[in-house]
Amino acid sequence: MFLETSAFFGVSLSVFAYGIGCLLHKKYKMAIFNPLMIAIIITIVVLAIGGIDYEIYHASAQYLSFLLTPATVCLAVPLYEKLHLLKRDWKAIFVGIGSGVLIGLSVIFLMCCLFDLSHTEYVTMLPKSITTPIGMGVCDELGGYVTLTVAAIIITGVLGNTFAPFICRVFKIQNPIAKGIAIGTASHAIGTSKAMEMGETEGAMGSLSIVVAGTLTVLAAPIFARLI
Repeated sequence: MFLETSAFFGVSLSVFAYGIGCLLHKKYKMAIFNPLMIAIIITIVVLAIGGIDYEIYHASAQYLSFLLTPATVCLAVPLYEKLHLLKRDWKAIFVGIGSGVLIGLSVIFLMCCLFDLSHTEYVTMLPKSITTPIGMGVCDELGGYVTLTVAAIIITGVLGNTFAPFICRVFKIQNPIAKGIAIGTASHAIGTSKAMEMGETEGAMGSLSIVVAGTLTVLAAPIFARLI
């Protein structure tokens, strides 16, 4: 079968689906038309209708995964441009990120207790709010299901990207630093892409939050993992 031997099928499908998402988002300007969410839906539909096994798709789409780490590192550029804000408000910034990480892990613990999830399922969810490369490592170290962690991370990011502006309006969050910290801490790189659309300061603080929140989660997740 051509798809089984093609080195470009997965990449082409992913880029094409994302392109459609970008066009819909640009045309309708609605949060529901999030490009990444649209790309995921289109990809799933194509694989389902075509009867294409996920492993075949993944084998040719995995090259996109190599871009995750450099893309995350590139987020340091807007942070460098707003370095004076970090120097001025570093105490409030780090307290905000730390509080967000602790609250996020605590909510996961409470929800897993409420729904009586197993230890493996629990540790799978712990890294859901940090960027994919770090989250996969944390999940693997704790003995969780890495594939489910990736799915949880993507869903978290898409939801953050989609609803962040709405939540900021509802709770009257107007400070750009607060917006960036909240979005970056709660929904990692995907959410930070929305923060960048909101402004340079929001994007810079979101970039910082990805790094700090990821580091704090790496340190705190093993401690929380012992609770269940």
